[in-house]
Amino acid sequence: MGLALGLGLATLAMDTTAPSGGGPSPRTGLAAGVAARADPGSDAEPDPDTDADPDAYAYAGPAAYADPKTYYGRGFDTCQAPSTDSMRRWLASDYGAVGVYFGGRGRACADQKHLSRGWLQEVDEMGWGVLPVYVGSQSPCVVARNKQHVRIGSDPWKQGTREGGDAVEKARGLGIEPESPLYLDMESYRHERKGCARDTLSFVRAWNREVRSHGYVPGFYSSANSGVRHMDQARRAGVRDLPSVMWFARWHTSPDLNGEPALGRNAWQPNRRIHQYAGNVTERHGGRTITIDRNLVDAPVATLD
Repeated sequence: MGLALGLGLATLAMDTTAPSGGGPSPRTGLAAGVAARADPGSDAEPDPDTDADPDAYAYAGPAAYADPKTYYGRGFDTCQAPSTDSMRRWLASDYGAVGVYFGGRGRACADQKHLSRGWLQEVDEMGWGVLPVYVGSQSPCVVARNKQHVRIGSDPWKQGTREGGDAVEKARGLGIEPESPLYLDMESYRHERKGCARDTLSFVRAWNREVRSHGYVPGFYSSANSGVRHMDQARRAGVRDLPSVMWFARWHTSPDLNGEPALGRNAWQPNRRIHQYAGNVTERHGGRTITIDRNLVDAPVATLD
């Protein structure tokens, strides 16, 4: 992502205040979804305006979500999953959640030296919340040069469905259980270009629908001024199959979950936002130095088997 590199369908009348209290705290309580009204197994792209319901929490597939485990507090992400020894030493920090890049053709660190089912179980037992990130195909108008080779192709809906299935398969292989979030990383793109925006949204919706159909919670990471703004515009238009959790990157600012100008204040609330407020910074804790992105988290984290 800017993540050491680099839609909730709707306007919700729910509590928008940040959780009280100072320190990190794992918890449950993400609202239940509603059953999908379209066949989640279909390969055909649905009309985005058909049966749109701006008051629904999310279209959760054949069964509604239960209550995924959520976390409030500081979190970091880094391109390469640190060793378990480093994770143990970083318990001395203020961080309580870690973003890990578990799959996708667009990952900068495709060769993960430490990430495994055992690694996830061990850091989970230490008390870390895990934010699984999937870096798949990128927007046709992606800005970053190093992502040009993994752009979405000529059939974005089919491609999004296929990559959503890949995300589920890889998550299962790592012991990440259903009702866990899977965060799709879509780097900054020129969303004002209509054709590109259409294809990108089609891919994202298909990815979300496929992930939901297997009982996982689809999240979305992007820059606040591109992908996140685009998803909120789609939400306002009543588009279906949007992400359930929003992870927005706006650097060089104070951490703020509720004041992001690219998002409607009541959208993706409660417990469904992450603010990445700084990137590519180096920190040292417990004698271990890691280059990270900094996040404030109020969102679902993975449940491990």
